[in-house]
Amino acid sequence: MTTAGALMAAAAARLRAAGVPDPARDARLLLAHAASVDAGRVTLIAPEEVAPEIAERFERLVSLRAVRVPVSQLVGARAFYGRDFKVSRDVLDPRPETETLIELALGAPFARVLDLGIGSGCILVTLLAERKEATGLGIDLSEGACLQASANAMVHGVAARADIRQSDWFDAVEGRFDLIVSNPPYLAADEMADVAPELRDHEPRIALTDGADGLSAYRTIAAEAQGYLTATGRVLVEIGWQQGDAVQEIFRRAGWGDVHLAHDLGGRARVVRAANPA
Repeated sequence: MTTAGALMAAAAARLRAAGVPDPARDARLLLAHAASVDAGRVTLIAPEEVAPEIAERFERLVSLRAVRVPVSQLVGARAFYGRDFKVSRDVLDPRPETETLIELALGAPFARVLDLGIGSGCILVTLLAERKEATGLGIDLSEGACLQASANAMVHGVAARADIRQSDWFDAVEGRFDLIVSNPPYLAADEMADVAPELRDHEPRIALTDGADGLSAYRTIAAEAQGYLTATGRVLVEIGWQQGDAVQEIFRRAGWGDVHLAHDLGGRARVVRAANPA
């Protein structure tokens, strides 16, 4: 039998050779999942021998990670804003940069929120979990994404306050909202060849790119969202780090007021905020 430490070292070397970023971390997370232990305890079991069935499970996980299947899909979850969200190939991984949108959203009161392109549900579910009196509607073109978001709403105890529907943007949306949020597909078609294999090959293409210039979703939101917003409501949209000027211009040309750009902790343009004109 082989020790946990030896297995992790061999796996890290294999993942490094495959070009996987941070291979030691991934080896540790995958072994924790295979052994059903907390990731923080993996180093404690490093000197221990690993049972054959765990070693075999770990080998399968490492093989999949070596062909760039995301760790979150292999373990079935990804942490976001202090909560674990279930993920699958039907949705994008929740990512730390999206927490910038969450912080901005929580910076002002809201009673009713609309999430356009709900995906895993990480945005809507987090906002409802943080604001216990709020209700929300989440829409997505993908039925699989709607099912995944519904599951996460159940896990985090907000399902009774979250209405999740399959919809092509505003088609199934009714009523008005204090807050409209979206992390839409913003990669241009010609950018897809350069993205990481984890995204390009294993996450839903329709959630990554509009197949055009990466700005189509913003044009739709800017053109239609005012009809669904309360008089004092606001829109927050996540953007690609080079899209700040273009997205702000789209909203200004559509007649929005108070259009501003916010940056993430890394200093990159991340969210455009807009409100109804005064």
